[in-house]
Amino acid sequence: MFIQTVLNGRKITYTLKHCKRKSIGLTIDHQGLRISVPLQIALPQVETILQEKAGWITKKLEQWENKKSLAMPWTQDAIYPLLGEPWHIVLKSSGEIEMARYCAKETANVRTAEQPLPQLNSHQIEKFVMAWYYQQAIVCFQQRIAIYASALNIRVPLFRLSCAKTRWGSCNSRGFIHLNWRLIQMPLYLVDYVVAHELAHLIEMNHSARFWKLVGSVYLDYQTARKELKEYG
Repeated sequence: MFIQTVLNGRKITYTLKHCKRKSIGLTIDHQGLRISVPLQIALPQVETILQEKAGWITKKLEQWENKKSLAMPWTQDAIYPLLGEPWHIVLKSSGEIEMARYCAKETANVRTAEQPLPQLNSHQIEKFVMAWYYQQAIVCFQQRIAIYASALNIRVPLFRLSCAKTRWGSCNSRGFIHLNWRLIQMPLYLVDYVVAHELAHLIEMNHSARFWKLVGSVYLDYQTARKELKEYG
């Protein structure tokens, strides 16, 4: 159920769900504000709680709205970032598709000099671009993992690409790590931070002072990278 309210002078629409639980849960992410409440909680009680937490809610919503979006339009003229650099689809007269570094001046010249080329539909574009991203991610991540594993003096672990919506990386006690494929869109120094972070967890499975000291031993400016990574949604 979608409901509107006003918090700190700002009109906000949220999703309310009644369920079998003992406490009220507030979730704020890329989908906005979602509230789960026990079956017996009435709407006026929910509104009271929202007003009490208005400052925290509006602050968190603003943080999500200010995040750099990595969402992509599956269109032929869209820009697709790779390691922080712009790339685009090139459709040759032969019908072959490839990705190329984007240059506005060169692209304009090509488009005025050539005859109009066949158009790709969104499904074709998504399938091609995702396959390209995955291929680039596997090669890049394997290289960076090898570099930082050597720096930490540990064995190179197995890894898989992840499609997680809220995590850039993860690891488990079996020595296996997952890296979000979307990292390949970001600058290499942010990829390196996540790789160093996850590999350090193979030694320290926590976020203690010893863990951060370990991360800092192979990635000096981890605090800046960590802060910048939070700007992405």
